[in-house]
Amino acid sequence: MATLLETPRPSSSSRAPSETKQSLPAAIAMKAVTGFLVLSPAVGLAVALPLMWGNVVHLTDIVIGGVLFLITGFGVSIGYHRLFTHRSFVPKRWLKIVLATIGSLAMEGSLSGWVAAHRRHHVFSDAPGDPHSPHAYGSGVSAQLHGFAHAHIGWLFTADLTSAELYAPDLLRDSDTAFISRFFPVFAVISLAGPFFLGWGISGTIGGALSMLLWAGLVRMMLLHHVTWSVNSICHMFGKQPASEKDHSTNFAPLAILSFGESWHNFHHAHPACARHGAMPHQIDPSAAIIRVFERFGWVTKVRWPTAAQLSNCTA
Repeated sequence: MATLLETPRPSSSSRAPSETKQSLPAAIAMKAVTGFLVLSPAVGLAVALPLMWGNVVHLTDIVIGGVLFLITGFGVSIGYHRLFTHRSFVPKRWLKIVLATIGSLAMEGSLSGWVAAHRRHHVFSDAPGDPHSPHAYGSGVSAQLHGFAHAHIGWLFTADLTSAELYAPDLLRDSDTAFISRFFPVFAVISLAGPFFLGWGISGTIGGALSMLLWAGLVRMMLLHHVTWSVNSICHMFGKQPASEKDHSTNFAPLAILSFGESWHNFHHAHPACARHGAMPHQIDPSAAIIRVFERFGWVTKVRWPTAAQLSNCTA
């Protein structure tokens, strides 16, 4: 049976498949939530730093923030992206639920909404219909800056909504993923409330709780958001194209470790279902390494590793 990404693009005469009708109050509410998720970390940091000026940042806050960055980052890369968007492997049910949950804690949107937008991106990559291509505004310097800003963050605030019913019907039919998608706001609250109460428990003070909320909550979330958005922007404007020139996707090595292997974006666009994006031996892909561990423990099966034919067409 053909997958969504194998279906042909609709003709120009048909209604754009990317749009979904939504009431004005619902659209306003969605944009308000998006604005909160995008802006609240920066606002929190701007407010907190003057108040904390002269105080030492607690190592505990940084360590826990780093651990949460890794957990939620792998939740997005392995869970949201490689499992739920591209079906790169088949997990045990408990692992499926864990990956969907920790991906939701990254606060990048609901599972079904994130997957729908990314599948649509692959269907219309760098062409009309792509929700976050940086190449829709022309070739001049100002146009490229506009495109970069749109691909990195501006697309989150456009009225061009993506239909989960069209692009992620499999997740809506699955009772586990449908439940986790529906309760994304709860996971968003937990993602910030957890560090607050953990900091309170460790320090016994409100000051300690707020410090943990800032570094392990807001700053951790902001850093992961910008890493993810950089794949949309940087990895469609700068880098190399060793595997495919069918769109503007690139491999951008400096971002590889911080993005959990996601910045090997050109090979990924050439072979979206592959579980490993850094296909060559010198290309570090932490997410693929974790999937390999899952496979050895028997927690995942039917892993779609790059084939010899796919690798032979990759020049670097």
